[in-house]
Amino acid sequence: MDLKHNTLLDELDDYLLSIRGFSPNTLISYRNDLMQFFRFLKVRFQLADPEAEFDTISIDDVDLKVIKQVTLPDIYAFLSYATSKRSNIDSTRKRKTAAIKNLYHYLTTVIDTKMDDPTQRLEIPKVKSRDPVYLTLDEALSLLNAVDGEFYERDLAIITLFLNCGIRLSELTNLKIEDIQEETIHIVGKGNKERNIRLNDACVETLEAYMAVRPEDTEVPYVFLSKRKTPLSNRTVQSMVKKYVLKAGLNADKISVHKLRHTAATLMHKYGQVDIRTLQKVLGHESISTTEIYTHIEVDDVREAIYQNPLAKRNPGHKK
Repeated sequence: MDLKHNTLLDELDDYLLSIRGFSPNTLISYRNDLMQFFRFLKVRFQLADPEAEFDTISIDDVDLKVIKQVTLPDIYAFLSYATSKRSNIDSTRKRKTAAIKNLYHYLTTVIDTKMDDPTQRLEIPKVKSRDPVYLTLDEALSLLNAVDGEFYERDLAIITLFLNCGIRLSELTNLKIEDIQEETIHIVGKGNKERNIRLNDACVETLEAYMAVRPEDTEVPYVFLSKRKTPLSNRTVQSMVKKYVLKAGLNADKISVHKLRHTAATLMHKYGQVDIRTLQKVLGHESISTTEIYTHIEVDDVREAIYQNPLAKRNPGHKK
């Protein structure tokens, strides 16, 4: 029995991929969220074997008849379950809410199913704002200097692109030779949104050095290859970055590939005086509010701003 099969979810996947342009990773996350939601509904509506392990409950019989029974309190009960039993954090519950909203939007608006939409009044969980983790300039240089070994040119080019261009992991592993055009790379990002990123000298030099030693006897179109001349997987790149993070004496529990993207954004904003609109285009963010989290202000910057106030040195003295 295929525990993941469900006709409604298959139809939703087709719609979100072909029309909305959702990325494969988002589709996987949404499907997992909705599978959990469907299992919760079966338990709540007493449609599942009470002795069955939650994650083994089949969802192939969850159809429109079941979905039409769902009320707003049912959805809030699911989100409460996600918090108390699955230890979901705010951002995960927010994604689950988005997945459920997309399901009901598809059913009630796209295919015009005659039913109530309980998500119209569904509030989105608030996510606490956190400053992103990033490397300082010195730490970034230490990471670059830590690169060595058999795949020196390849690994240095990868980390240089992460730290200078702020590209996503999937964007790097999907980069093809045809996407490199002189001093520009063509990126296909989230939702198949395309953008071009201008390469600086460091990126051009490390890419040229890698391409000079990249295996020529292969028809694989992807830029970064493994020893077996196959495209590097996301997991392989993550492991490689972790190895150099440790070698540089940095905290591997906090510094991941995505944190290198945070670092690129922070360094561009802090040292390059890049405005937020330009940064949004470079990073490929649909919403500028997403970009704003990278423009965090350091304590020293706040202090300096206070001292730069033209009234800072005024001494009013004492009135007689």
